[in-house]
Amino acid sequence: MKTLLVAVMLFWLPGYGIAMPQDHTEAAAIKVVNAPQDQAIAERLRAITTSIAGMEHIEISVQAGVLTLSGDIANTQLKSDVGAIANRLEGVVYVQNQLQEQLAVRSRLEPAAEKFREMLSTTVQMLPLLLLAVLAVLVFSLGGSWLANRGALLRRLGLSELAINLGMRFVRLIITGIGILIALELLNATALVSAMLGVAGVIGIALGFAFRNIVENYLAGVLLSTRNPFAIGDAIQVNDMTGKVMRLTSRDTVLMTLDGNHLRIPNSLIITSPMTNFSRNPLRRFEFNVGVSVDLDLLVVRQLAIATLQAMPGILTEPRPRVLVQELGDSAVTVRVFAWIDQQETDFLKARSEAIRLVKAAFDNAGIEMPEPIYRIHMAEADSGHGKAPVQPVASAPARPKKPGNIDSTVDVSTDDSIEQQFHAELTQSNEENLLPAAKKSSAGST
Repeated sequence: MKTLLVAVMLFWLPGYGIAMPQDHTEAAAIKVVNAPQDQAIAERLRAITTSIAGMEHIEISVQAGVLTLSGDIANTQLKSDVGAIANRLEGVVYVQNQLQEQLAVRSRLEPAAEKFREMLSTTVQMLPLLLLAVLAVLVFSLGGSWLANRGALLRRLGLSELAINLGMRFVRLIITGIGILIALELLNATALVSAMLGVAGVIGIALGFAFRNIVENYLAGVLLSTRNPFAIGDAIQVNDMTGKVMRLTSRDTVLMTLDGNHLRIPNSLIITSPMTNFSRNPLRRFEFNVGVSVDLDLLVVRQLAIATLQAMPGILTEPRPRVLVQELGDSAVTVRVFAWIDQQETDFLKARSEAIRLVKAAFDNAGIEMPEPIYRIHMAEADSGHGKAPVQPVASAPARPKKPGNIDSTVDVSTDDSIEQQFHAELTQSNEENLLPAAKKSSAGST
């Protein structure tokens, strides 16, 4: 009986730890083993919370090992942290966390204000280093700008203005980057370089996909301005697009078509497509086909065509005109006529048109037949075979070619300046950038 009474008295003594052996059938007796007093638990926790920012105003009470937390707390994270600390204290049986999260605007802003004050204090302490870092960036930036304006060396290498501008910008970017690295080293913030490079790499990939066409056209413009495959006023053909070059920009090439329209072709298309420049060589050859009768003497036909072209104004004697047999057909022989002109003095389209007209007139005067396709149909009667024999066509004797007479004095092969006037007017009025050198003879190369 005495033993049972002592056990009950020890169970109700406050502030002592209890050992509770478990039993599957009934609760065992509770034994107290040198547990600390409630006051000691409260003082220990109060000392801990006072040292942590945001926990200074927590109210703590302990009774029989049950710890109660009350009052206001800044946020949910601090509430959870102080509960975890209380559970780890020796002698604590249970924790009642009755803390309330502060909802006032002032209490919300107080941690941010405290953080700002700490940052301001740190900035004031680092102000000399910060000034040195800013000075380093400014000095290197000014040095890069000064070098960017000294493109004489690149001009001596024969680079275009667009390539020189791109190179100078690259030099300025490198020198300014060196200044930024020195500034970060002074501020002991070089770890930011890796983060900046990673962000720059991701941004570069994204921008590369988003502006791929713009970058391609810009780089193609640099190559075109460096290689100079054409100049202002040159007549070129890219795929099926033809016109006179007006200007080259960093994104596209502007042509004026023979209709007077402005045609803009992306630089990337020009750099990757076959291009014909009709103006680089002032001499240009035109050609056309003529069909003559199979019964004619082709040597006579050839001599007549050559004599006609040699007598025509604007046709060069060297290289001299040529006439070649192209194809032997069922009812006609196709001959191809070639002749050369000087584009600076003779219009290409006019010369070709007049050559065709004069050769036809010479053939007509000489009685040279230029037949259309002939189809022969043989018909036989379906009876006993006593029908009439099929009629065989009788070829008439070819007319004897005559010598070419005097060329018509109304032949006009002069250069057409209607597009040329519009071209120069547009160049004078437009303020758009132009990366091309002017051509020596912009009138050459009409198409």
